[in-house]
Amino acid sequence: MSTDALSGVPAWCSAAIHRVEQDGHEWFTDFAPPPGTDRRAAVLMLFGPDPAGGEQVVLTERSHSLRAHPGQVSFPGGRVDDSDEHTVAAALREAEEEVGVDPSTVSVVHAFPELYLSPSRNAVTPVLGWWAAPVRLEAVSRTEVERVVQVPVRDLLDPANRFTAVFGPYRGPGFEVDDLFVWGFTATLLSVLFELGGIARPWDVERERPLPDRVMSPWMRGLDGEG
Repeated sequence: MSTDALSGVPAWCSAAIHRVEQDGHEWFTDFAPPPGTDRRAAVLMLFGPDPAGGEQVVLTERSHSLRAHPGQVSFPGGRVDDSDEHTVAAALREAEEEVGVDPSTVSVVHAFPELYLSPSRNAVTPVLGWWAAPVRLEAVSRTEVERVVQVPVRDLLDPANRFTAVFGPYRGPGFEVDDLFVWGFTATLLSVLFELGGIARPWDVERERPLPDRVMSPWMRGLDGEG
């Protein structure tokens, strides 16, 4: 994958930003926060060069002891605090607190439009960051993060690692890499980003997989059992 000679940011990232700014994307439109939303959060989509070539992205697996969304895969991030100057600052702070990313080593490339997550009633800002000199990361907050994985983008693009995740009536993009079952908001954000960047590869959307127990909250297991 080529890179932008001016910034070092991969060309596909620049292409994704340009397409959202120029043409938009139905996902950002369909899931825009409703009027009156006052709960804000931010996630850091942190990409950097992979030692084996191409890029890698930082993903976290939430602690399995959490009551909400145990074991689920996400980008580093969380709610915007009153002390945060803006949503970008919140994304950087959360990444430092959760997995030890030094904010001074991250180049903030773009803040995408807010997306509404109805279960948490949060308007979430996806912040795209470029990490020119990645280092090995470990979970800092063990109460929140089980582990952190720096996943090669090529593995996420591999059609063998893609499927449609299914939970009741829900159908959405899914990935499984390094024993991470990625679905929901995180998987859709990755899928849209790859699509907009022009690097997505065809995959079998008819291949469906139910959510494994390890990524379901107790109430989700109850609903699944009823189905």
